[in-house]
Parts: sequence; structure tokens; C-alpha cells
Amino acid sequence: MDEPHILARPRPEQQQSAEQQGTLTRRRRRRILPWIILLLVVAAISWALLRPKVKTTHPGSKHAAVTTAQPVTVGFSRTGDMPVMLTELGTVTSLANVTVQSQISGYLTQVNFQEGQEVHRGDQLALIDPRPYEATRDQYQGQLARDTASLNQARTDLARYQGLKRQHSIAEQQVADQVYLVAQDEGAVQIDQAQVESAKLNIAYCHIKAPVDGRVGLRQVDAGNYVTPGLANGLVVLTMLHPISVIFSVPEDEIDAIHARLAAGAVLPVAAYDRTNTTLLARGHVAVLDNVVDTATGTVKLRAIFDNANETLFPNQFVNARLLVDTLHNVVLVPTSAVQTGPQGQFVYVVPPDNKVQVRNVTPGLTSTDDTVIASGLAAGVKVVTDGTEHLRSGSEVMVPTPPKAGQQGHANHAARGKGAAPPT
Repeated sequence: MDEPHILARPRPEQQQSAEQQGTLTRRRRRRILPWIILLLVVAAISWALLRPKVKTTHPGSKHAAVTTAQPVTVGFSRTGDMPVMLTELGTVTSLANVTVQSQISGYLTQVNFQEGQEVHRGDQLALIDPRPYEATRDQYQGQLARDTASLNQARTDLARYQGLKRQHSIAEQQVADQVYLVAQDEGAVQIDQAQVESAKLNIAYCHIKAPVDGRVGLRQVDAGNYVTPGLANGLVVLTMLHPISVIFSVPEDEIDAIHARLAAGAVLPVAAYDRTNTTLLARGHVAVLDNVVDTATGTVKLRAIFDNANETLFPNQFVNARLLVDTLHNVVLVPTSAVQTGPQGQFVYVVPPDNKVQVRNVTPGLTSTDDTVIASGLAAGVKVVTDGTEHLRSGSEVMVPTPPKAGQQGHANHAARGKGAAPPT
């Protein structure tokens, strides 16, 4: 008789060991899973960035694949003139800034100007009471008349004494004394005349007049005050506004070119722009080049003169002075944005007829906001890339988008509206 088949149950120790192994396996899977996901993401990104983009499929086209060209903006090199321009920060400076002072002491009886008024040279600005000085003048004139009479009497006596001397009727000593008396009277008359002129000058100083053309500022003293020479702020400040000057500095390396142009009799134009360097304020010309170089800054000062008929320039105002030193004629110019910089130096992307760009090394010269002079490496009439150079390489194919014509644009807009699309804004 066969023995019954008995199923062997795992012992508790074996069952616990199997459960621990399962737990460890699951933990390992959870640890590895993020790394697998990260590797997949990196691989996807690398494939998206490095995958070739030379072919694309256009539904409905007879050809399944066509070459993809990078859209760019182009310009042309050309022959033209390049101005040699220096732009420096300058300060508007009046050609005459006068603090009007009183030259005598006295009571201020009149103020004959309004604050901010335009005045001309010789206009009376104020009046100091002249009566004390007129009285002094009259006194000196009286002394002059008295001493003149004494002089005339002494001269008459001298003439009579000299006649008696010839007749040997008078002593020579008396004649000599009379000669000295005449000389003393002549000196007294000269002193009296000088005192009279001094008194007249003081009377003239009572009438305070404008020394130059210009605009008066704020009144510093009111009528009725007793004024003296050397007041701290004077009576008023008078500033010449037109013509006016702008003083600015240029690097010492530019001295030779500027001095040569001025020595040749050239008029160097200067344009004054506001602090943002966008708004033209006035046009003038260089008047003088300073005679020393500032050793602290290595610059030399220039003064430019402006008519300032509209008074757009104001004293002590900061402006940007653009000095036209010279003009280069018949040079090769390219748009400044076309010039690129690489490991081998500066270059441009040239677009040949097959639209596969070529790298052309160039030697640039002067540069402005819009154009750059090409000293060598490029001729006029060459098509160059001005925008869209980020991913270009030598041999890359490019495409220059053609702007739609007016009729085509209108037809496209009409078709879009027919399909329910919103009109362009």
C-alpha cells in the first residue's frame, strides 16, 4: 500500500527570507528607475539638438525631401564717404559772464531792468544818488577857477618883471622867484583839473550800465539800499547768450589731425546734441584749440562757437559735441551689423549666387552706428549677411525672405478674411 503524498510547507525562516529578497528587488528597481528616465531625457534632448536638419517633408509635394535654408537679412557693400567724427561731452560756456558791481558808494535810487531782461551794452541798469558827487565836482571846479586866476596873474607879473629885467630896473632874484610862483600855480591848476575829472568820473559811475550784451539774472539789491564797491553778489549777473560757446576735450591722439585741418584754414563743424545724444540743439564751428594737454586726462580742450539765435544752449548745460574732423571719400562700406568677430579675427558672411554662405576675413577701419569702413578683404557690390548669423557656418545655405508686394498682400488678407481669420492689425 502506497504511502500518502504529503506537501512540504516552507519553513517560517525560508518564507521570511523570500519576502526580504522581494523587498530588496523592488527597492533596487525604484532606485534605478529615475536614472533610466534621466538618461532617456538626455538622449532625447541630444537627438533634438544634434539631429541633422537638412531634409524635411512637405505634404502634397512631388519631392519627398527638400533642403532647409536658414532665413537671413542681407545688405550690400558699397563705395561711399565716411565722416571722421568725434563725440565728446562738453559744457556750454558763456563768452561773457559779468557780475555787475558798483564802483562807488551811495544810495541806490533806481533799478532800471526787469529780471531775465535782454539788455544791450551801454543800457543803464541802475542809478546811485549822484548829488554828493555833483557837489564835489562843483567844489573842485571852483578851486580850479581860483587857481587858474592866480596862475594868470602870476604869468602877467612874470612878463612885466622880465621886461624890467631887460631895462635893469629889477633884481634878478625877484624875477626868478616869480618864475617859481608861476610853476606852483600851474601845478595847482593841474591838481584842480584832475579833481574835477575824478568828480565827473564818480558821477558817471552813479549810472551803472551794461558792459556787454546779454540777459540779466535775478536782482541782488533793491532800490533804497546803500551800496558799496565789492558787494559779495554784486547788483546783478549779466550773461551773454548769443553767441555762446561749448568747451569740450578730445584725446591727445587726435591733436595732429585737428591742428593740421585748422592750420590749413578748414572750418571744422561741431553739432551740439542733448545729454541723450538724440536731439540736435545747435550747429557751430571750432574757434580755438587749447595750447596745452591736460596731463591728468591726456586730453586737450577745444572751444566751439554757436550763434544760439534761438537760445537752445544754456550756460553750464551739459551737451554732446560731435566734431567732424575729416571725411574719407570713396571707401568700401558695409553695414556695421555685418561685421562679425571670430577666433581668426573679424569677418563677414558673403552670400554667393548659390546662397551657400562663405566666410570672408576683412580688415575694418572706422566704425559708426550704421556703417563700417572695410580697409581690405572686400570689394563693393558684395552681398553680406546683416542679421541671422547665430547658427551660420561656412557652406550653410541661407534664404532671403522676399517681402510680399502690395497686391499680393491685399489678396492674402482677403483670402484670410474669407476663411474666417481675423484681419491683420
